[in-house]
Amino acid sequence: MRAVHFGAGNIGRGFIGLLLSQGGYEVCFVDVNEELVSELQSRGEYPVTLASEGGETTIVKGVTALNSATNSAAAAQAIAEADLVTTAVGVNILKHIAGTIAEGLKLRFQSGTAPLHVIACENAIGGSTQLKEAVYALLDEEARKQADQFVAFPDAAVDRIVPLQKHEDPLKVVVEPFYEWAVDRSQMFENFVPVEGVHYVDRLEPYIERKLFTVNTGHCSAAYMGFLKGFDTIQEAMNDQEVMEHVRSVLEETGALLINKHSFNESEHQQYIHTILERFKNPALTDEVTRVGRSPIRKLSPGDRLVSPALQAYERGLTYRSLAKSMAGALLFNVPEDPESVELQASIQKLGVLETAVKYTGIAADHPIMKEIMEQYNALKPLVK
Repeated sequence: MRAVHFGAGNIGRGFIGLLLSQGGYEVCFVDVNEELVSELQSRGEYPVTLASEGGETTIVKGVTALNSATNSAAAAQAIAEADLVTTAVGVNILKHIAGTIAEGLKLRFQSGTAPLHVIACENAIGGSTQLKEAVYALLDEEARKQADQFVAFPDAAVDRIVPLQKHEDPLKVVVEPFYEWAVDRSQMFENFVPVEGVHYVDRLEPYIERKLFTVNTGHCSAAYMGFLKGFDTIQEAMNDQEVMEHVRSVLEETGALLINKHSFNESEHQQYIHTILERFKNPALTDEVTRVGRSPIRKLSPGDRLVSPALQAYERGLTYRSLAKSMAGALLFNVPEDPESVELQASIQKLGVLETAVKYTGIAADHPIMKEIMEQYNALKPLVK
C-alpha cells in the first residue's frame, strides 16, 4: 500500500508518517524543504525517538519524498497512484497544497476509479473539509462529480506534542510517547483499510473539541502565563505553582463545557485533564514558550481554542474567567520574531487594546467576556518587562 503525506516536518515524520509506516504503508513525503526531501530520498529511512525515560528509537523504513515546488508533476502522479493521502502542514497551508492534490485527482480519474481517502491531520476543526473546499474550487464540474463518488475527505483530530528541535541528523525527530489520531468513520467509504493506531469514530466533534479545548487551550495558556513570568520553556512554566494552577483552572472551565455539551464521563475527563497536565510537565521534552504561544492572532480567532470555549461556556451559564485571563495573556504576548505578535502589538499601539481585542476575537466591546478580558489584561500588564 502507498501513502502520500504532505509535510515532512517533525509532526509529519514523528507522528503521521511513523503510524502509516507501522501500518504497512510505503510513505512518500511531499514537501518544499529541499534538504529534508533530499535526505529522505537518499536514505529511505529516519529515526523517531520517544521523549521518555528509556528514550526508545524506531527506524521508519521504506520512505521517500518529492519536492512539490520543483516537481509538482511527480507529486500529482504520486497522488494518482496512492491508496491514501494525508497532510500535516498547518491549516493555513492547506490552500497551497490543494492545487497539487487537484491535479493528482484529475490524473487518477483518467486511469481508474479506485476510492481514495484524503485526511488532513491538522490542529483545526474540519481540516479535511477545508481542504476539500480548496481542492473542489480547482476542479471542473465533471471532476467534482467523480470526486463525489470516489474521493472522501474524512475529518480528523490529532494529538501528539512534538517540540521544536535541532539535531545533527536533520531527519531525527523526538516525540512524546502519548498520541491520539481519531478519524470520522461516517465520512469514509465502506470496507476501508484501517490504519493500526488510528481511532475511528462515528462522531468526531467531541474528540476534536476535547483535544482543542484541553491540549491546545491548556498549552497556549501555559505559554502566555509562562512568557509573562519570564520562563523559557513550558516545562519550566509548569513547575511554577501559579502557572500550573492557572492552566488547571482553564482546563476545569473547558472541562465543564465539554462534559455539559458532549456528556463526557466526569471522572474520566478529570483523568484526561490530569494526563494532559503531566504531558506538559514531561521533563524529557523541552518546548519553548515562544513556539507554543506563537501566532496569537490565530489563537484568538472566534473559532479557535480560547474564544470558542469561552463563548460556549457563557451561553451555558458556565465560568470563563480563566479563559479570559489566557486571552489577556495572548494580547500581552510580545515576541518580535513572531509576525502575528508584531501585528497584534502594532494594533494595540494604534487602536488600543479594547478595539484590538474586539477586532481579532469577534467579541463585542460590551460583552461580559470582553469586560473580563480587559480586567485581566490590566491586572497582568504590570508583569510585562
